[in-house]
Amino acid sequence: MKLLFIGDIVGKPGREVVASAVPKLRAAHGLDFVIANAENAAAGAGITGAIAGTLLEQGVDAITLGDHVWDQKGFETDIVGLTKVCRPANLSSGNPGRDHLIVEKNGFRLLLFTVLGRSFMGLKAECPFRCADALLARLAGSYDGAFVEVHAEATSEKQALGWHLAGRAIAVLGTHTHVATADTTILREHTAFQCDVGMTGPHESVLGREIAPVVARFLDGMPRRCEVATGDNRLSGTIVEFGADGRATAIDRVSVPV
Repeated sequence: MKLLFIGDIVGKPGREVVASAVPKLRAAHGLDFVIANAENAAAGAGITGAIAGTLLEQGVDAITLGDHVWDQKGFETDIVGLTKVCRPANLSSGNPGRDHLIVEKNGFRLLLFTVLGRSFMGLKAECPFRCADALLARLAGSYDGAFVEVHAEATSEKQALGWHLAGRAIAVLGTHTHVATADTTILREHTAFQCDVGMTGPHESVLGREIAPVVARFLDGMPRRCEVATGDNRLSGTIVEFGADGRATAIDRVSVPV
């Protein structure tokens, strides 16, 4: 079986490339599952219920979120009714929304969830290591393989979590930095790993934002509006191939220009 994990969708450009590329990638690679981090899909910060619905209609099977989960007004209400969207699992239990999803294809039940890192991250979260352990234990028997997204800043934290979950997950893939890393590998006991799968949206940018105001902020430190950029629109993601036993056999980076 194969899953595609799409890196942070940024604004309208990112949504447009998803609409264009996902059907082609499904056909070309025989994808069974398409999962997307869409926490920046609404104008580069957060997501709305309407945008989530559109992405799902365009061929995405499940949507994950990160530290910008609550950026859009009213999404704390919208998320309750979104059955194919999960917020980070290690947020306080008082947060609305699902802390995991289980999606099924051809009899294979794929558990998926996101944990937030705690190094250099603003949103308060519980320990991602203990949270992942608890979820896998609590849901044991209800899934055939697990996919874990690590939404974190520090590569050391991502790598540590990858090793911590080796042999217990099909894949541990990172997001948040918007820059794809060249460390795709199969860890011991057949767990696929990558520190960051990259960004889906305008790559002629600084992490998806217009270049000039970001550079100016570095030069003088003054606040500026940094709108979503528009140039060099691409889908970035990673495809993981795995068997019915939930063991990864291959991992490949994907970059699709539009």
